[in-house]
Amino acid sequence: MQQTFLKNTTADKAQTSEQPLTRAAFGETFQWGVSTAAHQIEGAHTADGKGPSIWDTFSGIKGKIQSGHHANHSCDFYNRYGEDICLLDQMNIPNFRFSLAWSRIFPQGYGKANQKGIDYYNRLIDGCLERNIEPWVTLYHWDLPQALEHRGGWTNRDIVAWFQEYAHLCASQFGDRIKYWMVLNEPMVFVGAGYFLGVHAPGRRGIKSFLAATHHAALCQAEGGRILKNALPHAEIGTTYSCSHLEPYRPTLIRDHGATRRVDAILNRLFIEPGLGLGYPIADVPYLRRIQEFMKPGDEALLPFDFDFIGIQNYTREMVKYAFFTPFIQAALVPPKKRGVASTVMNWEVYPPSIYHILHKYNKYPQIKKLIITENGAAFPDQVVNGEVNDTQRLHYIQEHLMQVLKARQEGVKVDGYFVWSFTDNFEWAEGYHPRFGLVYVDFETQQRIVKASGKWYTEFLND
Repeated sequence: MQQTFLKNTTADKAQTSEQPLTRAAFGETFQWGVSTAAHQIEGAHTADGKGPSIWDTFSGIKGKIQSGHHANHSCDFYNRYGEDICLLDQMNIPNFRFSLAWSRIFPQGYGKANQKGIDYYNRLIDGCLERNIEPWVTLYHWDLPQALEHRGGWTNRDIVAWFQEYAHLCASQFGDRIKYWMVLNEPMVFVGAGYFLGVHAPGRRGIKSFLAATHHAALCQAEGGRILKNALPHAEIGTTYSCSHLEPYRPTLIRDHGATRRVDAILNRLFIEPGLGLGYPIADVPYLRRIQEFMKPGDEALLPFDFDFIGIQNYTREMVKYAFFTPFIQAALVPPKKRGVASTVMNWEVYPPSIYHILHKYNKYPQIKKLIITENGAAFPDQVVNGEVNDTQRLHYIQEHLMQVLKARQEGVKVDGYFVWSFTDNFEWAEGYHPRFGLVYVDFETQQRIVKASGKWYTEFLND
């Protein structure tokens, strides 16, 4: 593998009138890292007994993924993990968040485990620890075994038992070395995009599928937490949520304020509140009452779990307006292009205060012990020029968001970590390889890695 890395580089450091942005300003206990996901980086989609996931299947359907891309090879992390761990070490990254591919461990979703898959993750974990890099493991990052989808996937209540078996095995095989666990990654996204809108795997549509998947995922987030904590009482157990700061598009219009509350209930509160023992936010979205069709006696007591930390994954702000013809919530998002504001390749507004407001929002829940920014980053057009990638927009994005995190922390918000999404460029789901989020550029033809200017800055920042 060829890689470009300059140990001694300089970059302007974001400043406010009060103080420079330094690692020391966040305190010694603050956790720093980068995040990835198995399906987005591993490749080796059929290697060593791995079973197909819903994303392997979905990517093979014409028109589902931009430009017909797929993750069959991606960053080839499955084979190159040793080299990439060395690169993490060179970049001074102390914490590395990655996920386990369920179908690499259980090709059929349950039953007979795949020892070669288990061995791979043992090698990955041990390789991180040998370099003094702390592994943070996510149990589920969207890649459900296709064999389980054939049986209904997240709409089938049996998934609670399937997930229990998976969580038990992961705890027994890896728990002696993993101190930090996350149960689910962004459940609102994988049930909303995958089971209601149909734009993500497995491509289902409809309110019935969405409500069933929502309840079963909420049960699994708590049950996964209980299994991990019971098996590993000294580990820190968390789960992660996608969340965006929301504002009414027309502040003087009462209907836009109502629309914003409904969108907030779905995007930001649908999973956190039952997990905290507050139940589903039915008062703000009455149609959610139909979720009771999928609840059994005693379920309300099974939904909460006392997580050690909550992972916050924030990228942008959304502006909401009333929309009479939008079913269930009568609300619509106003895209940044219509508002004439700066945006990323993903068409997400660049609005650093969003992360500050979101941290304060979740900090108001007294049940939350600690917040970790488990994802924050941006996709911008990256070009290799003379062997370097000068991604100034991403560098500034990270700096400006870190200033907002620091501001919230200094105001007493219990935020104690920040992970950049992502370590390397990767397969970005339905958008294929077009959006690049990485601190490290990947040439997907040659597998060459090039540390971008943002990655060099982060390296220096972490070395302070």
